[in-house]
Amino acid sequence: MEQRYTFSGHESFPCKTLWLKKGYDFIVQGKDFNSPEAVIELGVGKNMVASIRFWLRVFGICENDQPTWLGNYFFNETNGKDKYLEDLATLWLLHFHLVFRAEATLYNWFFTDFQKGRKPFTREHLTTYVKRRMIGDGKEKQFNLNTVKRDVGVLMQNYCMPRKIQSHEDFSALLLDLHLLLYREDTKEYVFNSEGKASVTPEIFFYGLMTIKGADNSIPFETLQELGLIFCMTDLEMIDMLRLLSERYPDVIHYSDVAGIRQVLITNQVEHRSILDYHYEAV
Repeated sequence: MEQRYTFSGHESFPCKTLWLKKGYDFIVQGKDFNSPEAVIELGVGKNMVASIRFWLRVFGICENDQPTWLGNYFFNETNGKDKYLEDLATLWLLHFHLVFRAEATLYNWFFTDFQKGRKPFTREHLTTYVKRRMIGDGKEKQFNLNTVKRDVGVLMQNYCMPRKIQSHEDFSALLLDLHLLLYREDTKEYVFNSEGKASVTPEIFFYGLMTIKGADNSIPFETLQELGLIFCMTDLEMIDMLRLLSERYPDVIHYSDVAGIRQVLITNQVEHRSILDYHYEAV
């Protein structure tokens, strides 16, 4: 199947903190995003309706306008684990899904590849990277400069604290509390906030590990490095996390470093929902 690149759909709006719950409830109530009443029901403008729908999909909360198990797990009105996204672990999980699912192409490319050098960069650097990558993939005709510029701008709004504060709404982007990006006013550049980012919750990393491994129970270091990049971790941080999980869940996960060969062995299968329960039922 031909690779599809998606750099639009958010209507130039970052995901607001309350949008996922609002959109989930809208769908559960059997309402239609295409209905003229959606603007009134959601209490937002027409473009924001489309944006909410987009973010529900790329975060994996809904699929084909129906809630996924993950959406129900967090937002079900009766027993949702974190309906109002008050737990930092939930933000890490949503970030993981956004990057790993790769339905919003830029987020996957930004964290799993562009980040590798961890050098200061400008929006223009990132836009040029996208263009170069698409040319390398033989997709230069799909590159639209203005579309990619807008996508880069929204990514920065999702992860980087606002530079010019006009209202409390400037702080309403969902993923700001992860503190993954900083803007340096002196150099007019962005940097990955490796020292000051929020701490990754072990069980969310464990969930990511079980997701990224697919059917393989022996996970090579290259795959582990990709997971580390998704969570913006150095190799050392990632190894420390694997050792912690090996100690915490010795019946499930074993990390080894023998003769310079680093890998993880999954010795027992565990349901993704159960991994999340390890955290949310202990909170």
